Amino acid sequence: MNAMLWSLIGTLIVLIFLLVGKIYLLKKSAKEIQKAFAKRLHTETNTLIDISSRDRSMQSLAESINEQLRTLRSKRHLYKQGDLAVKETIANISHDLRTPLTAICGYLDLLEEEEKTETAAQYLAIIKSRVKTLTQLTEELFCYTLTASSPISAPLEEVSLNHALEESVLAHYAVLKGCRITPEISMPEEKIIRTLHKASLLRIFENILSNAIKYSAGDLQIILTKQGEIVFSNHAPGLYEVDVQKLFDRLYTVETGKKSTGIGLAIAKSLTEKMHGSIAAQYADGVLSISISFP
Repeated sequence: MNAMLWSLIGTLIVLIFLLVGKIYLLKKSAKEIQKAFAKRLHTETNTLIDISSRDRSMQSLAESINEQLRTLRSKRHLYKQGDLAVKETIANISHDLRTPLTAICGYLDLLEEEEKTETAAQYLAIIKSRVKTLTQLTEELFCYTLTASSPISAPLEEVSLNHALEESVLAHYAVLKGCRITPEISMPEEKIIRTLHKASLLRIFENILSNAIKYSAGDLQIILTKQGEIVFSNHAPGLYEVDVQKLFDRLYTVETGKKSTGIGLAIAKSLTEKMHGSIAAQYADGVLSISISFP
């Protein structure tokens, strides 16, 4: 009787060890799949998930995920081809529009010198305003395709965020004053240095300031922290949360920004990310805040 009992206990112990070993191998396979899946989502690679376990269920799971990865890779490739084609088309169209727009502006300048009635002068002013807007859109479309499709080729340099921010605000001083906006600027006394492309940084600040001028209710607060984060805040009562989530989408404009081309913030985002920075927008209690941070 004792022999049978000890035999049964021994069998149970062996089964427990086998089950523990099986669970360990399954957990190991699950971790391998999780790690490999995460890596393949964020890297451009043609390799598929391969696991060490010979368990049929885990092998079947890995193969199912590989099938989804193949589909995702194919769709990603099609998206990149389509996106590249769109950018090339935009660049070509904007380039082709430059010559006739230049000619139109020239003839409009000549018309201004001619004798005309008051009504004709009003019509001419409207035409010039519309042509100016179209020229701005054409230039920004061309600039966007360049920034979005090509890396920053100029060498990086050590840039003082303090100085660059002051330079940008001074460049917009006349426009800010004309809109009755007095910016409140807060920044540390010590220089905040980052290795960046200065011209691109100034373009980012310029686009964000231009956006603030278009949507501001009359105020603008700019804060530079010691950690290198720059926050632009202003009251923008005409905005909604859904608008803010789309502000960085190309060609998106809101009702209160009818004079906006909808490309400025898309360019700012593209340039920021090319310099390994991050940009985000938040909207709370009627205040729009756009923050930029560089590591």
